[in-house]
Amino acid sequence: MPTVFHFADFASAADLNPSAQIQNSEQLLQAVAAIAEAAGKAILQIYQQDVAVSYKADESPLTAADLAAHQLILQELTALTPAIPQLSEEAADIDWNVRQLWHYYWLIDPLDGTKEFIKRNGEFTVNIALVCAGEPVLGVIHAPVLQKTYSAVLGVGAFLRDNTQTPSTVRLINAKTPSANEIVRIVGSRSHAQPGMDALLNQFPQHELIAVGSSLKFCLIAEGSAHLYPRLGPTMLWDTGAGHVIAIAAGASVHYDGIEGPAYQRAELRNGNFTVSSLA
Repeated sequence: MPTVFHFADFASAADLNPSAQIQNSEQLLQAVAAIAEAAGKAILQIYQQDVAVSYKADESPLTAADLAAHQLILQELTALTPAIPQLSEEAADIDWNVRQLWHYYWLIDPLDGTKEFIKRNGEFTVNIALVCAGEPVLGVIHAPVLQKTYSAVLGVGAFLRDNTQTPSTVRLINAKTPSANEIVRIVGSRSHAQPGMDALLNQFPQHELIAVGSSLKFCLIAEGSAHLYPRLGPTMLWDTGAGHVIAIAAGASVHYDGIEGPAYQRAELRNGNFTVSSLA
């Protein structure tokens, strides 16, 4: 039987024994990473097939892979943490009057980068974050094609498991500040145009622009492969929750324009512009 985490006990343990809290959070992180990787396997089974694409009301694409990953994650998280509600991209019609009462909740994007999935460029992810009091505190981003899993717990650290190596390796990752003469590496969306990006790039005479899909942009900042991710366009909470905590735990900063109070405890599910940075 898998471990079932009851968060009334989990929270009280922090007051009595901080080291036990860290141990519990690391165990939970491993369990969530396993769920994300299982969802990745379900996605890859469909990735090998001819995939039918439908479109939601906002004209974003939807495939059988999105739904298969969604169902698997919800089922496994319910078994793991029965008392914690879930907000998934594929089940987001939950009234604010209900959501505002949540102290903890799971924030899920079962397949982030559906456009990349359809293009078959491999740059899509599974995103799962645990939000507490309006802020992400635990997060997992799994890239099925790349065979990499990024994960983090605030106060513990950010990690990368690389399954392309045998045996697979797990290492601590840290964001890096560029030196005075180093080229600033800036990541941007592969599939979404961002008006205003040219003006921002002009602030950095020596820069390299890296185009990449999905939440992998957060991961590049967290592992030190890039220094700045400016998002000049709309995203949703489930697009950013896991990446947010991974970037913060790795030592980067995340700033949302125009948001007062907890960034993940609000009626509006849409984010405005934001910046992820390791610049000094």
